[in-house]
Amino acid sequence: MNRIYLVFIIIILAGCSKDFLNRPPEDAIVDANFYQSSDQVLAGTAPLYNIVWFAYNDKSSHGIGDGRGGLLMSGSYEIDNIRMQTTDVTPEVASSWNSFFNVVAQSNMVINNLTKYTSSSVPENVKQAGIAEGRFMRGLAYAYLVQNWGPVPVITNNNVLLTDTSITRNTVESVWEFVIREIRFAAQNLPATPLQKGRLTKWGAEGVLARMFLTRAGVGASGSRNQSDLDSAAWYANDVIQNSGASLMTNYEDLFLMKNNNNPESLFALQWKYDGDWGTQNSVQAFLAYGSEITGFGDGWGSDLGASYDMLKQYDPADKRRKATFMFPGDHYSYIHQSVDDPNNPGKKIIQELQVPWNFVGTERYNVRAWVKKYVVGRPEDNDGKVTQQHTEINTYMLRLAEVYLIYAEAVLGNNPSTGDGQALKYYNAVRTRAGLAAKTVITWDDIFNERRLELAMEGQQWYDIVRLHYFDPAKALTMLNNQDKGTYRIVPNAATNATSWTVTSDVPAYYPVSESNFMIPYPASELTAAPNLRKPPVPYKF
Repeated sequence: MNRIYLVFIIIILAGCSKDFLNRPPEDAIVDANFYQSSDQVLAGTAPLYNIVWFAYNDKSSHGIGDGRGGLLMSGSYEIDNIRMQTTDVTPEVASSWNSFFNVVAQSNMVINNLTKYTSSSVPENVKQAGIAEGRFMRGLAYAYLVQNWGPVPVITNNNVLLTDTSITRNTVESVWEFVIREIRFAAQNLPATPLQKGRLTKWGAEGVLARMFLTRAGVGASGSRNQSDLDSAAWYANDVIQNSGASLMTNYEDLFLMKNNNNPESLFALQWKYDGDWGTQNSVQAFLAYGSEITGFGDGWGSDLGASYDMLKQYDPADKRRKATFMFPGDHYSYIHQSVDDPNNPGKKIIQELQVPWNFVGTERYNVRAWVKKYVVGRPEDNDGKVTQQHTEINTYMLRLAEVYLIYAEAVLGNNPSTGDGQALKYYNAVRTRAGLAAKTVITWDDIFNERRLELAMEGQQWYDIVRLHYFDPAKALTMLNNQDKGTYRIVPNAATNATSWTVTSDVPAYYPVSESNFMIPYPASELTAAPNLRKPPVPYKF
């Protein structure tokens, strides 16, 4: 496990940012004299909210979380993941693996150091909250690891890697049990109100725990899911809905404005600083925005990336979420500006509100990409100056109340073909009607799955929704992936500016074969070379 150990050491040496996101100095992180106050405890846990997740958030979250889920198409960027041709040397394989183990390493350090070194002058609730943050993050990292790679080694003590050369993978079932125990501990020990704005509460932990139970319900199942886990998912989701005080934002598009970080719908989000050290900023705009004219800098490299045709077919013309997630030609965004040629002064530029361009392809006029909008926040002047090249500070949502509503509906549906349960419909329809769509009186699993797809697109969840399905109905999951059209298409608006309707037609369909052999992500090649124990049969984790 030499490379995992190297990851664990690197995270200790990594820098962090200012204010909320400060951390102890390198030479004090294990110093018994450091954790002498509440502020120092908070500083010690702050890196768990950004830098350790950076390598995953940077590209892998959308490459794996959305690309492998069938939401995207591209001719170059992230094509291994989008086409389900991920290999052991695909860059996002190592970056996401390393990021998740960074989270584990930092969490282990936080848990062990707070347990050993916290001064008696620090209030017990602050100490316990810090330990709970560490255990929550560690559990969440392992949830990502087990869903992407299956059996993985569970490591709770960084120092064991110095002496134990026999560490091997643990079984999927025991990793999931570890995840549930970690996040349940967090839910029991985190405060109901955050110690600082943006920090975890018991409600965020309970919401994630509901998601974990919903997923684990299918592990080892065949055609149906474990009812006890479904009941737990429903209970925790309902507790969050009824008692957290969280509420849906009125306007879906407003969720993705930087000024609305840590809004009432947000239950857990990564916290970024645009002017912090490298790795403490949100960099995704650089890769998603279609051009530098809307970022104000030399980034904006996303012109070849767009929604898949399969994804675009899911949108009802009335669905307000499309414009907040993907850009069509003729879309107008008053809160994002663009640099364009000045028609009255050749060679000069002017700044104006964004009208997504409608391009010429030869003598015809159509767009070949529905460019990504979500997490594209625009130029410095659109965000109080808080944008530089590859740096924004828009939060990354890890859990919103809308998802908890859908978790509750799916858990109540359970193994039934459909449900008309009043509470399940109430929550499902709250998500749907906000988007401008008609309420339903009966819902099925497919209804909920499709609603999740539309609601959470470009939030890195779709792939994990398919993994959840694959646990209990692998045939349906594989059929779904094999039927996704990721080919080219044409988008034609009814007007060049302020368009109100569009025609989207398939051009050249493209389907990519998926089977059990390429469903899971392969272990990174570098890890298999350095850690041959990853090839050995997994064993149950000993609790």
